[in-house]
Amino acid sequence: MIIAIDGTTASGKGTIATRLAAKYALPHMDTGCLYRATAVAALNQGVALDDSAGLAAIATSLDLSKFRDSELRTGEAGKAASKVAAIPDVRRALFNLQRAFATQPGGALLDGRDIGTVIAPDADVKLWIDANVEQRGFRRWKELVATEPGLTLEDVIRHLRIRDERDQLRKDAPATIAADAVLIDTTDLTIDAAVEKAIAAVEAVLARGKTV
Repeated sequence: MIIAIDGTTASGKGTIATRLAAKYALPHMDTGCLYRATAVAALNQGVALDDSAGLAAIATSLDLSKFRDSELRTGEAGKAASKVAAIPDVRRALFNLQRAFATQPGGALLDGRDIGTVIAPDADVKLWIDANVEQRGFRRWKELVATEPGLTLEDVIRHLRIRDERDQLRKDAPATIAADAVLIDTTDLTIDAAVEKAIAAVEAVLARGKTV
């Protein structure tokens, strides 16, 4: 079984993906980490974030084990990753890695922004996780303010709006909901309630005879 979970930043898709992967014993890839790692490596190496060839070279030889999770989760890494992810050469460089992970024997779960539309359009379960930008901004602000005390909620919301627009309008693999995806709006849901909705979507597919 292949499960594709897409959605917006701070919508809860990462937590939902982690919970579902554990429940169904599926290997999990957070594809956003690939773009964050590419961006962090570029910043560390002095490669410009609009240098297509330089960024693609980094992406082609990417080794996630060399990055600490904490350095991939900063606000700066997120902003840089959004710019890097809009570059077609980078997306092409990372496509085969993601596709191979998705199609491994026994199945897999991937979360990102184009899993159900580009990486695994043949996924058995497709979910799109979203919430309004104010709620997402508040969640992300709470997550970042401990390490970035000068960060304001207004700044976070503004950057989320910019990121949403960049992700949705990029020419290569824009972030869009697949026609056959189940939409889960987490604006007014607890994470447990959102996970239950996601599980229900998977169980509906299993009830039709698909096996994990």
